[in-house]
Amino acid sequence: MSRPTVEQIVALERAALDRWGAGDPGGFLEGYAADVTYFDPVTPARIDGHAAMADYYRPWFGKIRVDRYEILHPTLVATDDLAVLTYNLVNFLRTDDGGERVLNRWNSTTVYQRREGAWTIAHSHWSFTQPALATPASAADTSLMA
Repeated sequence: MSRPTVEQIVALERAALDRWGAGDPGGFLEGYAADVTYFDPVTPARIDGHAAMADYYRPWFGKIRVDRYEILHPTLVATDDLAVLTYNLVNFLRTDDGGERVLNRWNSTTVYQRREGAWTIAHSHWSFTQPALATPASAADTSLMA
């Protein structure tokens, strides 16, 4: 066996993202290991296992729309049987005037593990890129600095 290339692992990720953008989280579900673990910024805790991920994604089928996306700065750290892919994701929607707008920006870390000759997702972690954080009133009120 040999170490995967960043192109090989990004191709797996793109296949899942292509389906995701068309309203089908099944691309990710098909890639998840039975014992997958998962974090994203809207889950109150880690999600454990494929069945729990299927339950989590069930309401989203047919409701997701991403017209175009860009994977930025993909980096892979890999051994023969383990690969950690990190990248930034920018999702876009088409606008009524024919242009497009940014839908959202994400940081992604996906841990792939080779099991029985196939790469499966053992762990996935998503976070927002530079989220808009609330500023405490005391820090925003410069009149207090006088």
